[in-house]
Amino acid sequence: MKSMNKLLQGEYMAITSFNDFISRAGDENIKKSLQEIQKQHRENVQIIATHIQDAGGHPDENLGMKGIMGGIKLNLDLGSHPDIKKVIKKAVEGETKGVNMAEKVLRGKLDEKSRELAGQILQNDRTSIDRLKNLLM
Repeated sequence: MKSMNKLLQGEYMAITSFNDFISRAGDENIKKSLQEIQKQHRENVQIIATHIQDAGGHPDENLGMKGIMGGIKLNLDLGSHPDIKKVIKKAVEGETKGVNMAEKVLRGKLDEKSRELAGQILQNDRTSIDRLKNLLM
């Protein structure tokens, strides 16, 4: 359950980060794309939390100090009026960190269902990276 809670925490961090990205997107099409990616992270949270509960565990719904500091750093990096390409590049960077985390979880000791869920999260994050990169073209 510890690995699944790490994955859950990463999803919460993504949701929080996408709040920042969405608030800085002036273009409605880009904003909509960012909202759709954030929605996927919200769905991932629900799936992971339910799995943890079904397995008798307790979902850790706390961002923790790492998440809080990450949010502060993101806001400092973006500044008050970033250009949209910078926002999208930061989103790609965050999704890439999510992929790395999911890959690390997959390399650990997991039961079959947890492995399947982590694999799906990994695929969702990779799809999100592709969508974000398409916004840069």
